[in-house]
Amino acid sequence: MRLTATTALILAATTPAFAGGLADPAPDQVVAPVQMAPPAPVPAPGNWTGFYGGAQLGYGRIEADPLEDGEATGATYGLHGGYLYDFGSIVAGAEIDYEGSNISDDPTGIDFDRFARAKLRVGYDAGRFQPYLTGGAVWAQTSGALDAEDYGRFAGLGVEYKVTDRVRVGGEVLQHQFEDFDGTGLDLDATTASARVSFQF
Repeated sequence: MRLTATTALILAATTPAFAGGLADPAPDQVVAPVQMAPPAPVPAPGNWTGFYGGAQLGYGRIEADPLEDGEATGATYGLHGGYLYDFGSIVAGAEIDYEGSNISDDPTGIDFDRFARAKLRVGYDAGRFQPYLTGGAVWAQTSGALDAEDYGRFAGLGVEYKVTDRVRVGGEVLQHQFEDFDGTGLDLDATTASARVSFQF
């Protein structure tokens, strides 16, 4: 009886020690994932596909060969309209425009009244910018000392910038050539530079 009581006392005294020595292992540490900064947004290229129309205002210079004083300068103004298709990097299309002018050559008395052009355009989609090449056929009419009209050719370059998805501004420089204008023996070289505003539909 005494042995049993003694054994019970020993077990009671040593149980806390064993309990303290059998402590549960610390749980594994959880490492939080590293948050990566999102990549900077890349601006999407502009979509130039669609019909458009607008107005232009500019300046022109015309030289008439073989006239000694056959050079005239003045303002130009008009309207334009066309269609472009955006292939991704390349933008192509066609345009027509009509311009009046107050270009007059006082020494010869020749007035250059109006121009009309049928254009082909090929440009590069640079997002909101589009530089382009253009060329085609041009019709011109004169009055005063030379009441005539004839067809010629032209080529040039331009650039446009999209202010919004619907509105764009730009500039264009064109070089025109008329050989033997309306059978008069005059060769006309005309250079025009214009500022343009267009609205895409």
